[in-house]
Amino acid sequence: MENVFITSFETSLPWGVIALRLGAACALGIAIGIDREVRDRPAGLRTHMLTALAAAMFAIIAIEMMANMAGEDRHTQFDPIRVVEAVTAGVAFLAAGTIIQARGSVKGLTTGAGMWLAGAVGLACGAGYLTVAVIGAVFAIVILLPFRIIESRLLGKRRILGREEPDNDV
Repeated sequence: MENVFITSFETSLPWGVIALRLGAACALGIAIGIDREVRDRPAGLRTHMLTALAAAMFAIIAIEMMANMAGEDRHTQFDPIRVVEAVTAGVAFLAAGTIIQARGSVKGLTTGAGMWLAGAVGLACGAGYLTVAVIGAVFAIVILLPFRIIESRLLGKRRILGREEPDNDV
């Protein structure tokens, strides 16, 4: 029996390519999110970055599944897109439940994006693509922790009683 731990980190794409693709998704998520943040829209930097990162992870997972599982048996038809679609739809439904609109503001978008990303990480782990999952999770941690500080210090947001409000003292 093969060593499951070692084979779980094998990918058809080099680690650098995976990191580059996920990093590019994060960078493009920033480009979109900063515009929304500057315009004071509910979905800002982290929400857009997590959404882009999750979508990139779903795409890489599908590519990896096709490269590693398709064609093993001439009589077996394997469509990894169906797996990705099912997980994406299910997680999106759950994430939508975290988004609340009340008194003219929308709350829970980053939570929803984070849940969607968690679905991508879970799919990567379940399919045996731990490299994709680990790199994606590292990017998510970088997005959620340091970027919260960036939002707070550079963009003037502060947390008051569990909600973000503009810092009018600046």
